[in-house]
Amino acid sequence: MSNEPNTRLQDLFGLAGWSKGELARLVNRQAAAMGHPQLATDTSRVRRWIDMGEIPRDPVPRVLAALFTERLGRVVTIEDLGLVRHGRTGRRHGGGELDNPDRLPWAPERTAAVLTEFTGMDLMLNRRGLVGAGAALAAGSALSGAMHDWLHTDPALTSDAPRINDPLHADPAGFDRYEAAPIGSQEIEELERSVEVFRAWDAARGGGLQRKAVVGQLNEVGGMLAYHHPEHLQRRLWGVAANLAVLAGWMSHDVGLEPTAQKYFVIAAHAAREGGDRPRAGEALSRAARQMVHLGKPDDALDLMKLAKSGSGDEVLPRTQAMLHTIEAWAQASMGRGQAMRRTLGKAEELFVSDRGDVPPPSWMQMFDEADLHGMQALAYRTLADHDPSAAAIAQRHAKEAIELRQKGRQRSQIFDYISLASACFISDDPEQADRYARLALVSMGETSSHRTWDRLREMYRLTGQYADFPKIQELREEIQLALPKGKSKAKGGSAARA
Repeated sequence: MSNEPNTRLQDLFGLAGWSKGELARLVNRQAAAMGHPQLATDTSRVRRWIDMGEIPRDPVPRVLAALFTERLGRVVTIEDLGLVRHGRTGRRHGGGELDNPDRLPWAPERTAAVLTEFTGMDLMLNRRGLVGAGAALAAGSALSGAMHDWLHTDPALTSDAPRINDPLHADPAGFDRYEAAPIGSQEIEELERSVEVFRAWDAARGGGLQRKAVVGQLNEVGGMLAYHHPEHLQRRLWGVAANLAVLAGWMSHDVGLEPTAQKYFVIAAHAAREGGDRPRAGEALSRAARQMVHLGKPDDALDLMKLAKSGSGDEVLPRTQAMLHTIEAWAQASMGRGQAMRRTLGKAEELFVSDRGDVPPPSWMQMFDEADLHGMQALAYRTLADHDPSAAAIAQRHAKEAIELRQKGRQRSQIFDYISLASACFISDDPEQADRYARLALVSMGETSSHRTWDRLREMYRLTGQYADFPKIQELREEIQLALPKGKSKAKGGSAARA
């Protein structure tokens, strides 16, 4: 007991609006439902948790996490409640005890526990039809500051991974000891194939339809990581976890669950680093940066991109570096920094063509091809056109290249290409061409479940206003209004995100 208030629990308790007596009764009821009928909590014990920093024994932290998750309508973990015992946290890679185990980065043996706990809560919210209301994104500077030293040290999987006689080592708050089992290379190959299936579905249809399946698969992988497998298998399993976490984050972002998405991107970076794949960790952070640009926070995006690029290590391939540069350029465009954006895009082009292809790209980079390079350039120039309309002509050229090169099965990216092109045409005072490409986007939108396409469509709708007297554009505006769901856009301060 610290004899100091648990401010995390205190804040969430205030948001929930319970009395201490109500919370005590709810804990007893929920614990009984979870198979712990012997648990007896009272008001004085709840007061000690909140006001004196007492950390209750298992299963109370899990029970509290479930109660707050349901009450607040967003995933609340044991870390969020400040209920992690210091003795479980281990040491930082750089040495020294973790004084605050809730902060990033968490200790290596906690990654699988955090992963499993968070996905379990997310699945519960999914089943109950709740959304991530009331949660807040961490600032990019806060994330990059917390993770910088951790990401720049080399992972020591064999020395850091807990080794005990029992083959199952898990935080009791995070794992079900009766479901996890050791696996072999064949099972991991099947998991890797499932990632490819999920990734292709996301590219074609958007994140809404398969998000729950991805989160469920990630939850299972977290249980598998409870065992200490042979190192080569453990690394591959961490890779599967990283890939699934990125997908879960991207799908969550795609349907507007922004704080949930950010947490998955951070989990993915942790998982990739535990598996010794620093380029993958950097790419996961770049997803969080893209999310920040989408939400009108380009300065936070640049903070994250600085970490993503520097933390990716020396093994990152030129094509991966090119992809990272395009995201940085998009953030610069959002801030109206035209010269910086052009320099960054020029470097991206140089890196892309310098990739000889003699080293096969990792699976998570296979979606970034020449079409995507042009698509990101189109997006950057179209975004800059809000500050400098002359950029719209270059945006049109890149968007047309992207559409020409776009492979089948990439419907969502194609929709973004059409919207970028139509928006650039409106800015260039070419409503006839704009109408054509806008209608192509509308035709395809019914096949996807991507909130981001709606955000981009809202931005394009704003540009149609000056042409509202044109009969064809008036019809287009009516069709867009019918296609858009009711409610406010998630994107703020400019263009929304693309694939």
